[in-house]
Amino acid sequence: MKVSLIGVPTDIGASTVGCRLGPQALRVAGLTKALEGFGCEVRDTGDLEGPPNPELPPVDGYRHLGEVIAWNTAVRDAVAAELADGRFPIMLGGDHSLAIGSISAVAAHCRATGKKLRVIWVDAHADFNTAELTPSGNIHGMPVACLTGHGPKELTTLSDVEPALGHDEIRQVGLRSVDPGEKKFLFDEGVEVFDMRYIDEVGMRATMARALEGVDDNTHVHLSLDLDFVDPAVAPGVGTPVVGGPTYREAQLVMEMLADVGRLGSIDLVEVNPALDLRNATAKLAVDLVESLFGKSTLQRLTNPVGEPDHAQG
Repeated sequence: MKVSLIGVPTDIGASTVGCRLGPQALRVAGLTKALEGFGCEVRDTGDLEGPPNPELPPVDGYRHLGEVIAWNTAVRDAVAAELADGRFPIMLGGDHSLAIGSISAVAAHCRATGKKLRVIWVDAHADFNTAELTPSGNIHGMPVACLTGHGPKELTTLSDVEPALGHDEIRQVGLRSVDPGEKKFLFDEGVEVFDMRYIDEVGMRATMARALEGVDDNTHVHLSLDLDFVDPAVAPGVGTPVVGGPTYREAQLVMEMLADVGRLGSIDLVEVNPALDLRNATAKLAVDLVESLFGKSTLQRLTNPVGEPDHAQG
């Protein structure tokens, strides 16, 4: 597999600075070597460039809107170029607002190639705020809303059509911090959400089986992985940690089931904040999770991702 790493060193959409250091932390944690260990031909395209973080208050409900637009436009173009070259892009963030650009490119690519799209959005937060709902103005709390057509035109029109995504193309997993206005908006819009209560009640395997239901050989699966998805006891280096998240093994199961499906075509790795981390533990966790996405397994398995549990061969 031909994999491209795209570094995006900015925290322009975040409430806490530091995740601009994330791309280099992921490299230091051994991401390239890990991918090469699975036979991937890895091209590190380096880091994109964009405006610095002015750390200003919000204007009309948005912090740093112009800067966020500039960074996301650069991300969209970079991801689109790698997809057009037949490669598997991994966007190294940076904050989660950057997923507006990456997923806009992926959605356009799927439409151009006749593929169905399934976005698996794993996160502690819904990221479904708007200028009217947001308590902070931080755009890393708005990418799902923007991708589904609720936001400033400069962001909702980054794909080839508006909106970039239909609500039926995204599944959110691991939510446990949702702002009051978002709760009603998610419900009204019909976004399929699997929060931590759902996971607690049915288990992570049943959750992922439902999230992946309908994925077939003509589906491009995009994983948007915010590292605050994992419990902060395991992933301390994030800007907006929320206790009560998935354990290390639950997070690994998510990745292993995505690998079993065999339709993964692009990834966002975002919100790794080395300034808040402990000996690069969160970046190392991210690399560990990526290894599972590319097939790391304790045993050789006969995979059956949405039915009965797999049979392992020793």
